[in-house]
Amino acid sequence: MKCIKSEWYYRSRLLSPALFLAVLLGCSSVSLAQLSTLPELAIQETPITPSALAPERYSLDAGDRIYIEVFNVPDYSREYQVLTDGTISMPLIGAVPMRGVTLAQAGDVLNDRYRRFIHAPAISVELIAARPMQIAIAGEINRPGVYTIPPDVDPSTVTVTEVIQMAGGITQSANIQNVEVHSPHAQPQNSLKKANLWALVTKGDITQDLQLQDGDTIFLSTASTNIAPLEAQTLASASFSADEIIVNVVGEVNSPGAIPVPPNTPLNQALLAAGGFNDDANQRSVELIRLNPNGTVSQQTIDIDFSQGVNIAANPPLRPNDTIVVNDSGLATFSRTIDSVLSPITGIFKIFRLFGF
Repeated sequence: MKCIKSEWYYRSRLLSPALFLAVLLGCSSVSLAQLSTLPELAIQETPITPSALAPERYSLDAGDRIYIEVFNVPDYSREYQVLTDGTISMPLIGAVPMRGVTLAQAGDVLNDRYRRFIHAPAISVELIAARPMQIAIAGEINRPGVYTIPPDVDPSTVTVTEVIQMAGGITQSANIQNVEVHSPHAQPQNSLKKANLWALVTKGDITQDLQLQDGDTIFLSTASTNIAPLEAQTLASASFSADEIIVNVVGEVNSPGAIPVPPNTPLNQALLAAGGFNDDANQRSVELIRLNPNGTVSQQTIDIDFSQGVNIAANPPLRPNDTIVVNDSGLATFSRTIDSVLSPITGIFKIFRLFGF
């Protein structure tokens, strides 16, 4: 997997909060994992070489390859690799712990160790090849798991929203006001950090987009209450939201089944995406069945008016796994078509039974 950052991302780090928000809300939310599968990209790739990593930021760990230069001692000046226990093996002084120290700090550690053997040692440390970073993400995310950040990406640019994009975006049940980042290698008082991505989206507070370290885990909890429709629309435009959701349109439409649509697509648009009403449809109203995050099921009759804009009562924005039921105009039972239409989504069938379909 190759992590690619577009030109707007790097430039956005230099923008004012207001301009950054405009860029964030106007940017396509194509996930990095999806972009990596395309043969050619419309965005500009910005490669980061190991020499570009800031020595005051990068912390060494197992798998890093470094070059140590000991001034006037060429036999000691060569490439070393940080071992699995976080040490390097050096002539005369043996194993030297390197885990968690920066490149600059590593030079200071080696200078101190060699003072017993070398008069006024001058030792520098340079990164030759960085280890891949691994970040875990769990909770209300479309593709939870462990993601590897390639070594040619500057670790100082790996942030919460970048990894959320790699994982396919958040679900619409995510509580983005309280995103947790667990850092196992940090001091106990700093092992848990929290980010408010709602402040990032609405206020342009880029400090909420926390920088990550190797081994960090991101956790997105489930929101305790449903967010307001206006907030949902704003959230769906953010770069870390999912590209699409799946809704089910069944009954008297031309192309029934599971339909991929952008987040918060209004009900009318989903009906059109399913080919529109067929000749047998009741075109006056449809049933909207929704599985709520707390496990409850809601049913709503929606009067159809294709001239309506987004409207909670007449044209509500949809959420993942919503099901739109289009009955026939003769009020015949829906059971004759439910088996063939819903075979890929058998779990929904039981819900229809609850409502007498």
